[in-house]
Parts: sequence; structure tokens; C-alpha cells
Amino acid sequence: MNWTKLLKAQAESAYASAGRLVDFVTDEDLPWAPSTGENWMTMGQLLRHLSDACGAPCKGFVTGDWGMPEGFDPSQLPPEEMLPPAEKLPTVETVAEAKRLLAEDRATAMEMIERCNNEDLENRKVSAPWDPREEALGRQLLQMIGHLEGHKAQLFYYLKLQGHPVNTSHLWNG
Repeated sequence: MNWTKLLKAQAESAYASAGRLVDFVTDEDLPWAPSTGENWMTMGQLLRHLSDACGAPCKGFVTGDWGMPEGFDPSQLPPEEMLPPAEKLPTVETVAEAKRLLAEDRATAMEMIERCNNEDLENRKVSAPWDPREEALGRQLLQMIGHLEGHKAQLFYYLKLQGHPVNTSHLWNG
């Protein structure tokens, strides 16, 4: 299996369709959140999270730099701090900011994929701060692309709930 080709194709598709979905969002949509249930991100928080769902963790897996202070041990965090409630999550102020951040995250993801050789992607075992179980680097990067795809689908449904004219082709045609 050629991990690099697989990862690049999956990432390119996910970022392209996510970007097209972001094009439907207006600055006025950013404070919106679903009205039923609880612990929903606002549209602005979702766009912010979408923009660091893949590239930033890929950088952590590839380089070991998770952007945490020296000596910081995430395993010592209480669960509510490791996965904070929606109201504590950061947001974007504008759609333009979201587009810029998504493009930067895409560039980071692609750079990290390019840095890896197939041997490392297949055999190098790495773990995440939120999960100490080791997995092959390629699988971890693929899971981060899946993370992006999951939040891309969430954005799709947010747009549908707001009445934006999106359909399945917007979700998948990258």
C-alpha cells in the first residue's frame, strides 16, 4: 500500500469539500447553534475546530510537537479539561478567518504527509496525548483525516438545519 498517495488523496478531498461547505456560511451564521439538545458548538466554534482538526494533530504525530508547554502531562488533566464543553471552545470572528485557518491547516497536513516515508507510515508506532495506545503513524494520520471528515459532515448538517441549499454532492465531491 502506498500510504502517502492514500493520505494525500483523502486529505485533499476532505479539505476541498470542507472549503466548499464553508463558502455557504456567512458572518451572521457564526453565533448559530442547534436549538435542541445540549453541548452544541456554535457555527463559529465548529469552523474554528474544523480548521485544526487534521493538520495540527498530524504535526503532533509526525514531529512529536503537540504545542504543549515543556513538562506538561496531558494524562494529568481531568476529562472535562481534555474534552471541554462546547461553551469553552474557541471561535472564529469571521468566515474569512475560518477560510484562512482551514487553508493553513491543509498546508500543515500536506507538509506532514510529505515528510513521511512509506516505511514510517506503515511501521512507526505513535500515540496521542488523549490516547496512549500506539498505532502505526499512517493509521493515526488517516484517523485525523477522518476527524476532519466528521466535522465536515457536522458542518453540512448545520447548514441544512439553517436552510442553506446544500446537498450530498457538496459533502463528498472534493
